[in-house]
Parts: sequence; C-alpha cells; structure tokens
Amino acid sequence: MHRLVHTRVGLPPTMYLAPTPTAELWPDTLKGVLRAAAAAAVFWALAATLLYLLSPGLDTWPRLMVFHECVGMTMVACVLLLRRARAFSRFQPMARWLLTGLVAVPTGFIVGHQFAFLLLGEPLRMVGFMSVSLIPVLFTLLVSGVGFHYYATREQLAKEAAARSEAQRLALDAQLRLLRAQLEPHMLFNTLANLRSLVREDVDRAESMIDQLNVYLRSALAASQTESVSLSSEFAQLRAYLDIMALRMGPRLSYRLELPAALERTEVPPMLLQPLVENAIKHGLEPKVGSGSIEVIACATPAGIEIRINDSGLGLPADEHHEPAPRSPGASYGLQHVRDRLQVIYGPAAELSLERRQPTGVSARVFIPSRSGLHGAHQSPEPSTHREGSE
Repeated sequence: MHRLVHTRVGLPPTMYLAPTPTAELWPDTLKGVLRAAAAAAVFWALAATLLYLLSPGLDTWPRLMVFHECVGMTMVACVLLLRRARAFSRFQPMARWLLTGLVAVPTGFIVGHQFAFLLLGEPLRMVGFMSVSLIPVLFTLLVSGVGFHYYATREQLAKEAAARSEAQRLALDAQLRLLRAQLEPHMLFNTLANLRSLVREDVDRAESMIDQLNVYLRSALAASQTESVSLSSEFAQLRAYLDIMALRMGPRLSYRLELPAALERTEVPPMLLQPLVENAIKHGLEPKVGSGSIEVIACATPAGIEIRINDSGLGLPADEHHEPAPRSPGASYGLQHVRDRLQVIYGPAAELSLERRQPTGVSARVFIPSRSGLHGAHQSPEPSTHREGSE
C-alpha cells in the first residue's frame, strides 16, 4: 500500500521562494530613491572637495559643498523624473541619455544654484552675475559626464546580464524538453509493453496502469507549458509515475511521498524532482535483487525548503577519497541538469547533493533557499494521513 502523508506545520505558505533578487538600476520606491540620493550626495561631496583642492582660491569649502549638493540633488531629481516619463522609453539608449543630459545638467546647474542661495540666505541672482567664472561650469559638466557615464555603463551591463540570464534560462528549458523527450518515450514504451501482457493476465491492474499513465501524461503536458508548478502538482506527477512503476515492478517496489500542507502551494520549476526519482529507480532499484523502497520527503527548514529522495537501491560506488559519483553517464546528465536549473533560478545558495545511506541506497538532497527565515519550523507536527493508491 502506498500512502501520501501530509504533515501539518504552523508555517505560512507564502514565506518561500522569493524571486532571485536583482539590483534595480532606477528605484521606484521611497527607500530606493533615498538610497540613490544618499549615494549622489556622497559623490557630489567628493566633487566639491576635489574642486576646492584643485582651485583653493575659488571659494570656501562649505560654500562649495552647499552649491555642489544642491546642484547634484537637483540633477538627480531631474534624471529620476525623466526616466519615469513614458516618452523617454521610446528612444534608443544613446539618444535617451543624451536628452537626459541636455535637460538635467542645465536645470541642475541653474535651479540648484538658486536653492543654494536660499540655503545660504543670499539674494537670488543669475548664476555668474558680476563674477563670471568658467571653472564651476566646466567642472560641473565634467563631473556630470562622469556620473552619466557610470549610470549608462551600469544600465548596459544590467541589460547584458538580463540577456545572458534569459539565454541561460532558455537553454535550460531546451535541455529540459530534450530530457523529457528522452525519458518519456522510454518510460512510455516500457509501460505499453507491460500493458500488453497485463491485458491478458490481470485486467484490473491493466486498467489501473492506464489510468495512472493518463494522469502522468496529462501532468507532463501541463508542466511543459509553464515555468513553475506547485509542489502539490509536482508530487501528484511523481505519485502517478511511481504508481506506474509499482505496477510494473510489483512487490519489488514500495514508495512513500510526504509533503507538508504548508508547502503544497509553493512554486517550483516543473519536473525538478522527476530525473532524481527516475535515477533512483533505474540505477538503484531495478538492478537490485529483491524488494526496495523509495521515499520523497519535503520539509521546511529555517533557511528554506529541503526535499530528499531516499532509495534503498544498490547505492553509490565505494570511493573513500572522492565525493560520491553518479551511477552512470545518464544519471550524471540528469543530476547536472537539476543542478543547473537550481543555480539559474535560485542562485548559488540552492544545491543538490548525494549521500550514501546505510546499509544500502542513496539520498539525493535538494535545497531551495528562502529570502527570510522561518518561524515556528520546529513546532510539533500534526500528522494527517491521506491514502493514495494500492498495490
């Protein structure tokens, strides 16, 4: 008898799997704007200090600081407002930056000086009135040009990084489809061969296999058309697959799936666990003489989600001096594919590791990090058992 065990824990299901964090180049929140303003204030303070050192007779350091900060903050405000304007999004990056500079630099220089006069308690006047000096003008243009070049470079690098990330995601998606195309026909042909014999020997088992095959193929088709599925859907597909394998292998295979209710709605990449379960059966349990078992257990940890695929198969090759190696090249491809998907989607904190079990078998551990720690993860579980399938 196969059972799907739901262990209820007092954890909110929305605390997991925040998207991979990416630095926002142009802030759209008050906190982001304040952070950008603080960085600009430091930048213009350094510029004022540099001008004072290069031209000490120009003005006092405090006055230069006030003028540079007012000019810089006004420029930052202009840039942020212009970047949010829809009209600017229609231009190419070079033209967009040119127009931004043509508007922000003169506005910042003229209006910023007026703000400085107000702060200093001096009468408002046109910049350069009675004492025209090109040094502040040229220095402001130079410093502004450095700032614009920095942000333009950051924007270009951010776009290139996003393009690389998207290309890597598409490549992994293509690998997933290739892996699916390799695994599903093999599994389908073997299942149909078993069905052919079962139709004559055991009609009830043949009907059950057809039903489970239908469920599996439907879920596999749905998974191929989306970028994420809930953990409950992922476990339902595994259950259908394991039901088929249990019908094929008979008493040689038993399994257990355990998914906490708090994690059922957690989004994960489709078919993330399928290669690991297939490896466990194909390379661990099928070649083994006698019966074996496999269990897939998901649990919440303070750092994220941990999913273990434990089997009692042949185990990994004995090697005391090296990390456990995959059982075969095919297994290596499947494991590397899972690792690559975890790294692209969740970053370096996600991992897939293999451990030997005693006396025999392998435990594949998938760790998916969460953005914030979990509270209450060690509360006493309230088990609830739901019966699924039969031998």
